[in-house]
Amino acid sequence: MTATPPAAARAPRRTKATALVVLVALPLLLALAGPLIAPHTVDTPVTAPFAAPGEGAVLGGDQLGRDVLSRVLHGGGLLIAGALLVATVTTGAAALIGCVAVLRPALGRTVERAADLAILLPSLLGIMLIALAWPGGGRWAVLAAAIVLGVPYAIRIVASAASPLATAGYVEAALARGESTGHIALREILPNLRATVLTLFGLRFVEAVYVISMAGFLQIGPQPPASDWSLMIRENAPGILLNPWAVLAPSLAVAAVAVTVTLVTHTLAPDSTAKAVTRS
Repeated sequence: MTATPPAAARAPRRTKATALVVLVALPLLLALAGPLIAPHTVDTPVTAPFAAPGEGAVLGGDQLGRDVLSRVLHGGGLLIAGALLVATVTTGAAALIGCVAVLRPALGRTVERAADLAILLPSLLGIMLIALAWPGGGRWAVLAAAIVLGVPYAIRIVASAASPLATAGYVEAALARGESTGHIALREILPNLRATVLTLFGLRFVEAVYVISMAGFLQIGPQPPASDWSLMIRENAPGILLNPWAVLAPSLAVAAVAVTVTLVTHTLAPDSTAKAVTRS
């Protein structure tokens, strides 16, 4: 039985993680810094409606002759910021409540029932209900709906991962010492769920991107003439045969952000199945 050198074992993983972080940084930086490098303003017509790509408009024009590239560069900042907010709040709440739920059976049963109800309610229906109850909410109503519908399900995932740890020896020792529930949840259980929490954050981010995009496509949230990727897809769909880039560019932007964030969180998550020794 030979021990694997920790540094040698971690080096390839760190290299891969660094490469993926750089990869995900590119679409995120383009989305956040897009307004600074956009060649035109978002509301100025520069070509004929649905004009093909050409000089002065690399990706052609949209339904009003506005530069597609400029609108794509302007349209991702609020979407990414909203998805980050939803993922952070949802994951943070799930991590805290989920770890406490496994130590308090009554809370655990309540969380499980709430998650069952949240799963039964379609995201689109929930967004529409909250948007109707909050007519002036706009994008904030969509973010609130994504958080409210996502937290119970996320808590159930964390609680399921934390359940085996609740009977671990170090947790029982902490209980015997009289440690508080909050101390055990945050200091004994949560540090051992890093892989679950990080993976959950990536999944919640992707889910938030698609939920916000779906709401924008249905014009729940951003309204014309705002430059928003999901709104661009809806507005330019009738002219996809004239200038496909008016639809493809924002669609690819949404997919690129979602896929790269998923890859990075998956790579950065600790490998819970890795073994410290190998048999020779």
